[in-house]
Amino acid sequence: MEQSTTIQTAVVRKACKGDADAQAWLYNRYSKAMFNICMRMTGNRNDAEDILHDAFIIAFRSILQLKESRQFGGWLKRIVINECIRFSKRIINYYEWEDDRHNQLANEETEWWKIVSFDIIYKEIKDLPNGCRQVFNLYVVEDYSHKEIAEQLAISESTSKSQYHRARQLLKERITKQLLLHG
Repeated sequence: MEQSTTIQTAVVRKACKGDADAQAWLYNRYSKAMFNICMRMTGNRNDAEDILHDAFIIAFRSILQLKESRQFGGWLKRIVINECIRFSKRIINYYEWEDDRHNQLANEETEWWKIVSFDIIYKEIKDLPNGCRQVFNLYVVEDYSHKEIAEQLAISESTSKSQYHRARQLLKERITKQLLLHG
């Protein structure tokens, strides 16, 4: 582990000096994981590819701002998530769901999702409405609080919570239906 950290640190330092081979190495090392984040956040391959491209351009242009070379992965992930959020602000309209059941869902502790394959869950997350998908990913996968989500997306905390609960409701309904059909 220590050797790979040392190698990465050296590569990041070269990338800071504009070394194209070092930048290519970093791209190859991180692009798949960052693309997966983009796919989760956008649900669309073309948008995910565009965001990934933009995020790496931003990262390489601002790499001198990175204080610790060994933290490149986390730093890049923040850039990718911020680019996904910036993109979503242009295309997604968030609104608060008028559904009294979302308060019930918040208190439910059912674990229906534990018996479902990750592939099915991933597909259903990808197929959520844009606003629900965005909030769900930020809250569940990226571990943002509803307050942080609200600040990032310029929505209220209540809207963030209702979008999240709507996403959970839709996932549960869709996946339960699949389980019954393919049981």
